[in-house]
Amino acid sequence: MFTFKHALHSGIFAASITILLFSYSTVLAQNNVTGYVYEDLNNNAIKDKNEKGIQGVAVTNGKEVSLSNEDGSYSLPANDDMIVSVIKPAGYAVPVDANNQPQFFYIHKPNGSPDTGEKRILPTGKLPKSVDFPLIAQEEDSNFSVILFGDPQADDLTNAGYFEKAIISELIGGKGAAFGLSLGDLGARNLFDTYIQSLGKIGIPWYNLLGNHDTNSYKEDQLSDETYEASFGPTNYALNYANAHFIVLDDVITPHPFGQGSYIGGFREDILEFIKNDLKHVAKDKLIVLAFHIPIYEFEKGPDQFREGDRQKLFDLLKGYQYTLSLSGHTHSQNHHFFTTEEGWPNAGFHHHYNPGATSGGIYIGPKDSYGTPSGIMRDGTPKGYAFLNITGNTYTYEYVPSGENDWKMSLHLPKIVPQAKKYRGEITVNFFQGTPRDSVKYRVDDGEWTALKLVPEYDKFLLDILHEWDHAEELPWGIRPSTPLISSHIWSGRIPSDLPLGEHTVEVLAKDWLGRTYTAKKSFKIVPDNQ
Repeated sequence: MFTFKHALHSGIFAASITILLFSYSTVLAQNNVTGYVYEDLNNNAIKDKNEKGIQGVAVTNGKEVSLSNEDGSYSLPANDDMIVSVIKPAGYAVPVDANNQPQFFYIHKPNGSPDTGEKRILPTGKLPKSVDFPLIAQEEDSNFSVILFGDPQADDLTNAGYFEKAIISELIGGKGAAFGLSLGDLGARNLFDTYIQSLGKIGIPWYNLLGNHDTNSYKEDQLSDETYEASFGPTNYALNYANAHFIVLDDVITPHPFGQGSYIGGFREDILEFIKNDLKHVAKDKLIVLAFHIPIYEFEKGPDQFREGDRQKLFDLLKGYQYTLSLSGHTHSQNHHFFTTEEGWPNAGFHHHYNPGATSGGIYIGPKDSYGTPSGIMRDGTPKGYAFLNITGNTYTYEYVPSGENDWKMSLHLPKIVPQAKKYRGEITVNFFQGTPRDSVKYRVDDGEWTALKLVPEYDKFLLDILHEWDHAEELPWGIRPSTPLISSHIWSGRIPSDLPLGEHTVEVLAKDWLGRTYTAKKSFKIVPDNQ
């Protein structure tokens, strides 16, 4: 019988795993995986005689989903390349290892992974007689938070050090969050263990998902995730917390099926089948939070990043679910899109897709920040950081937090000196980092009348300033030159007034988002005599 105790005490669960087997017939191959979901009263990861099974808990083999019976037993079809996982129910926790990685799965690969020269799953042997999943009862407030990391991308030891110094250090203790989730591109595959050890210092359960940089080079998409699986477990799984249901998915198809690149975003049919089977057991009044790496909206010009037909297949599965949100990484910029019925959303209102930037920013580039690490300013002008997803019942808000400047919500760019004149071409430009097209931004000077700024697609001026300084420097600046700017989706602009009295003046900016929240910022400038 397989038990979590052996996995946890050995410190190895996702990769080569030693299991205890009672004697049973090996003549016929098992067609099903069976076991129990039970309440682990003494938290020893062994189903003791006094520990009862839990009814109605979903268990999946990555495609089919089955609910546990009255005694906690379950049965699922088995195959020789599967990861069986329990879908954490509300009101219970799954065990975590020494680095706070959730232990909710069992890997069954009798032949192991293909040998690609990287970390892989060694042969696991025959299915144990019983694959059991312990759960620990816990209170779950319907008002809770989740920390989101976009693209940690700790792809060498130097960047792994930056990640720990500028991101991990700010979150020790978890800041009250129930758990964390990284949205793919976790780091170099040979440094997954280093990345996991850094996460463990935060002190809360931390989930992960597969990004394009996390895949092995292999000719079959279904076998491109072997190193990831050996380190983190399944690439498609789900969990419940309070009144929210999270579905975590692999949407990286590699190699590109049409040879137009190394990958493209999309969903295999078995993944869509998993979503369909999972949602059969999820009430319509739950908040459905989907998370994957590649956005389902094309935020950048250029070759398609995601198969549009697959997005519609996903939307069709969500018909009848009015409370939804999807999350992605990949872009190294911060973006929002609100899908309407004209774009295929099958329900009333809209579906919000949130792409919350990257903890690595522009992958650890740019001038030094307050930590002495690269500022990581992204191509849209957003500083590196992380986000909080704040959930209340089946509603949510979000908050982006720049590393080192936790209350910094927007950058204001305006001239330091403005000539006193009737006409002047100087601008006030506001980059509201987490802004959306549904938000409004306005400004006033010296407590005067408020004037609306216009949402404009343009480059971030602070990023242009950095690039100008870099390109015109007489000596090579510290660090790595920032990337070519990207047209930002959250910049508001307007003409700065110049017909004001001589002297110092203060600009105040007020941003109001579509959720009704307001954010303010101030900056001063000086009116001087016109020299014309």
